[in-house]
This record gives sequence, structure tokens and C-alpha cells, in this order.
Amino acid sequence: MAEWEGKSKGTVTGYKIFIFLIKNAGLNAAYALLAFVSFYYFIFNQKQTRIIYKYFREKHKQNVFQSLINTYRNNFVFGQTIVDKVAIAAGLENKFTYEFDGIENIHQLAKDDSAGILISAHVGNFEVAQHFMGEFDKKIHLVTTDEERAAIKSLLDNVMAKSKVEFIIVSEDLSHIFEINKIIEEKQMICFTGDRFFPNTKTLEAEFLGEKAKFPAGTFLISSRLRTPVLFVYVMRERNRHYHLYARKAEFTNRDANSLLEAYTKSIEKILEKYPLQWFNYYDFWNKS
Repeated sequence: MAEWEGKSKGTVTGYKIFIFLIKNAGLNAAYALLAFVSFYYFIFNQKQTRIIYKYFREKHKQNVFQSLINTYRNNFVFGQTIVDKVAIAAGLENKFTYEFDGIENIHQLAKDDSAGILISAHVGNFEVAQHFMGEFDKKIHLVTTDEERAAIKSLLDNVMAKSKVEFIIVSEDLSHIFEINKIIEEKQMICFTGDRFFPNTKTLEAEFLGEKAKFPAGTFLISSRLRTPVLFVYVMRERNRHYHLYARKAEFTNRDANSLLEAYTKSIEKILEKYPLQWFNYYDFWNKS
């Protein structure tokens, strides 16, 4: 996992292009361009293509042809989530439908007199959830390891209404720890993505899709020690611009980070069994080095 470089595929330039298209030509035009952009990544980003091909071939046991086709489709679906996020932020949420599965668990966290912990992953499109979940008594603070997120957020602020989610950027100087502690002390809601970490930081290891992988220790150490419910939350894209939110209570042993991590990996495995195309970690997740 040390090969991850702290940024995702969605760049500021890419967002600008799709914002322009959505505003001037509509969603279908953006999706049409996306078909070509996805093919470009598939052909010319050989490292990424090899990694995702391996994911389908080894983790989902697909044949060569299926793995190749789904590698391209994975690129396309990821691009769709970016286009959708921009469109929804720009006020086109009426172009989409939404299904809530366990939303009452999030509402209960918002009412509790304690910090609320959500743990998500780089699957689906969690960031669009804020536009459909209504108003909470508490704001959601999303901890992200994407160094480009601040620039992208600034760009989206120009086209969207006031965000219901605040971003906390994980930094190598650990300054984000103070922000996280403050949010917990103020009994707000905080959402971690539990499947990425910086090199040379503390990790925990767990079985995931049939092979050992490393995960950020901090997420599970913090979440397992607080006396508050922990939710696993994912927002998955389905056909016809339909999004499905899943919010499940984590069952684990209190103060046992490994127990929480095991519950988390099983939760993601279940999601990926249903949505195999929506795995968006574009680096060698099971790196053995």
C-alpha cells in the first residue's frame, strides 16, 4: 500500500472540464466525454489498469475477458461518480433518485449526547450523501487523505450551496489530530475512510478478500475506544442515476481495534460482492513488499 501517493484520480482540471460540460451541454454530454476519458486511462495508464485488472482477476476470480472489460467499466463508473458529484453540487439533485437503508442509525447518532463515528471506504460515492440526508443537529466532518481535496472543495464551493460536510485533510505533520480531538470533544459527527494511510504511519493488518492487507491503525484505535456507536456507511451508485445509502451499526468488542477492523473488512467485502465495479483504490492495495 505504500505506493499510494496521497491523491486520487479526480484532478482539479478534470473537475473544471466536467463543470463546464454539465453547465453548458448537460449530463449526457458529460457522460459521453467520460466514455473516451475512461478509455484513455484504460489504454495509457498501464500501472492503474494492471492493478484493477488484477483486482478482478484474483479477488473476484473472473476470466481474462471479463477482467479486461470490467477494468474499463470500473474507470467509467468512477468517472460517473465524479460527474454526479459535480452535478448534484451544482443543484441538479432532482436528476437523481436516492434510497436510504439504515438512515435512522445516522439520525440517532446526530441526536446522541456523544461523538458520532462513521467509517466509510473508497467505494461508491459517499460525498453525495450530504445532499440527500436532510438537516442534522450535528455537522459531519469527513477525514480524507487526498491532498488535492482542498483545491477541489474550493472549486466546488463556487457551484454548490453551503456544504453540510466539513473536510479534515490528513497531513504528515499530524496537525489533523488536533482537529479530530476537538470534534470528538465537542460531540460532533466524524467520518473516517478506513482503507488508506500514509507511508510510515502505524497500521493494522487484516484478512481482506482472501489476502492480508494493511489499514490505518488510528481510525480503528480511536473509534473502538470511544463509548459511542460506530456506523459503517457507504453510498453506492446503481442504474438510472440512483444512489443507495447503507448505514450499519458495527458489531465489535469495545476497546478492541482489531475486532472493529475485522467487522469493517467483512462489511466492505459484502458491499463489493454486490458492487464489484465500485472499488476505487487505484494502487496496489495488497502490496506484499
